[in-house]
Amino acid sequence: MSEIKAKDFDIKAKARELVSKMTLEEKVSQMLHSAKALEKHNIPAYNWWNEALHGVARAGVATAFPQAIALASTFDEDLVRRIAEVISTEGRAKYNMQQEEDDRDIYKGITFWSPNINIFRDPRWGRGQETYGEDPYLTSRLGVAFIKGLQGDDRDSLKSAACAKHFAVHSGPENDRHRFNAIVDEYDLWNTYLAAFEAAVKEGGVEVVMGAYNRTLGEPCCGSKFLLKDILRDKWGFDGHVVSDCWAIKDFHENHLITSSPLESVALAIRSGCDINCGIMFSLAAEAVENGLLSEAEIDKAVTRLFVTRMRLGILGGAPENKLYTGIPYEKVDCPEHRALNLEAARRSIILLKNEGVLPLNENNIKTIGVIGPNADNRRSLDGNYQGTPSRRVTVLEGIREIAEASGIRVMFSEGCDMLKDRRESLAQKDDRLSEARAVAKRSDAVLVVLGLDGSVEGEENDAYSESDAGDKPNIELPGRQEKMLRDVVKAAGKKPVIVVTISGSAIVSEWADENVGALIQSFYPGALGGQAVAEVIFGRFSPSGKLPVTFYRNTNDLPDFTDYNMDNRTYRYFKGEPLYPFGFGLSYASFELSGVKADKNKVTVKIKNTSSEDARETLQVYVSSPETKEIRSLCGIKPVNLHSGEERDIVIPLNKNTFSRYDEDGNMREIHGIHKLSVGFTQPDARSAALYGVKPVELTVTV
Repeated sequence: MSEIKAKDFDIKAKARELVSKMTLEEKVSQMLHSAKALEKHNIPAYNWWNEALHGVARAGVATAFPQAIALASTFDEDLVRRIAEVISTEGRAKYNMQQEEDDRDIYKGITFWSPNINIFRDPRWGRGQETYGEDPYLTSRLGVAFIKGLQGDDRDSLKSAACAKHFAVHSGPENDRHRFNAIVDEYDLWNTYLAAFEAAVKEGGVEVVMGAYNRTLGEPCCGSKFLLKDILRDKWGFDGHVVSDCWAIKDFHENHLITSSPLESVALAIRSGCDINCGIMFSLAAEAVENGLLSEAEIDKAVTRLFVTRMRLGILGGAPENKLYTGIPYEKVDCPEHRALNLEAARRSIILLKNEGVLPLNENNIKTIGVIGPNADNRRSLDGNYQGTPSRRVTVLEGIREIAEASGIRVMFSEGCDMLKDRRESLAQKDDRLSEARAVAKRSDAVLVVLGLDGSVEGEENDAYSESDAGDKPNIELPGRQEKMLRDVVKAAGKKPVIVVTISGSAIVSEWADENVGALIQSFYPGALGGQAVAEVIFGRFSPSGKLPVTFYRNTNDLPDFTDYNMDNRTYRYFKGEPLYPFGFGLSYASFELSGVKADKNKVTVKIKNTSSEDARETLQVYVSSPETKEIRSLCGIKPVNLHSGEERDIVIPLNKNTFSRYDEDGNMREIHGIHKLSVGFTQPDARSAALYGVKPVELTVTV
């Protein structure tokens, strides 16, 4: 640890002392994401903007893990923390190298604007892929794990700084994010939208919070007294710094029309508790002080918070050096151990949605396998957004070839169709790859069809295009000619097995595929080695264990209006219809049974046995239904368990400390008295999950 202990170095006092020696203009120069060097004060230039959503991003080679939504499908806090620890190790290694090279450019710092802990409330949102899904409890657990992995265990000696974003009620539409006003009732605000942020602050000790572009309850989030002062600092005790989303401050006067000038926007943001501006608007802060819109004391407070973070990182003002971090060599970047963890994560993220005895494929029974589809050999479909640059990518086609050709199996390939357009070649007729796809299907003993989306179709405004606008999806059905192609391939294949793999960052559905193909796999953007993991699960190298972190509705008609932020009939907690595939669902090649289930207010104890011939992992899930609450049910406990064939083990599943409580309208937790129903199993207790999985959860009650 640090040679100088934190108790011998009062970080906050040192930061205040440094600020006291600076002029107003010097202070303001530190409040932009690209902070200037001030040689007189021994302050080096520093660019605060860096990204690490699923690997160090946008600054060259780094281990490219599965996208956040894919990591969510592991339901595994420990795995997510280990991944974040690797990301911070590589972040420090790159930073150390860049300092040696005097490279202080954007994306070269150790303040990472990750994780995104917004709630994925609507599957049309292009940025939902960045989140941990639709459930506040799962998002809280994985968000806290990621933050702790990035930052380390010592708040005064940070490995890197994590940032919880986007605060708050931010979840699309992308093309309206600069002007919309998210109106929600108090129950949904506290019990859905804010819960993960509170956990990030109180449990994760997150160093940074980023305000959202939108308004919430009438106030622009980056200038909201209610969010940034009343809740974040006064109620939750947050003592890090707040950063605006990029160029969000100018939205105050240009789009939200809350202020009438740039000076007023800057004053509102800083006065409300926004300390640093991603953008250039805060360069007007000195003028705002001179015009009486701000006090210099308010500037001092903001800059002090920023210097505290840099001192906690050990990169300013004589703060203690942590040689465990400053000594991390560049050779740790994309090293074999990190690639091994990446492959483990990709394997763990794959979700088996349907299997009518088709999988795993037996290599001895196949001479030719057909691989068809626009995502079969699409390297971009591995990445998701906010991605780094992997040293090697393995597509599904490449993964299949690696295994198949080693076993003497011929691989035949056709794109089948474009992802969006009705033809691959602009001068060709419609469906110009369809005859080739049918030919491959007819000549193969088994057919793999790889469909879905990539980061060019769904994502953030300006980073993706789509059939609608700004990276959102107009609907949740397969786009373009993909379903037409699939139907033709299934017909051409006849009675031979057809396996569909969907690669996407969100729910993409085909009721026809659910009824007409032998096996269905969902692979959210699976990272650089995702194609290898998909191939391995198809050929039975491991048993799948992923679970859906979002609901797969049957069709777009099931969805409320995209711009309605109340949770009624949204997500598994409130949806009154029957989904195609429920939240928490995912099949295995193995079988398991439970016995001896008991519960009290703090935990569930259960005996689980692997009753199959396969070594496999399953995720125990606990849901609660409480009296007089809006939710149908809520996830309140998770526990991934790895068991050898025939192995039996006693498991304790800790329950969320708020399992039998809910927030009231003031954001205070209130215990709910009465009889609470718990279900313990491998899925939700709904009829659709039980029918698909084949085993009902065990139900019991707890009286409070």
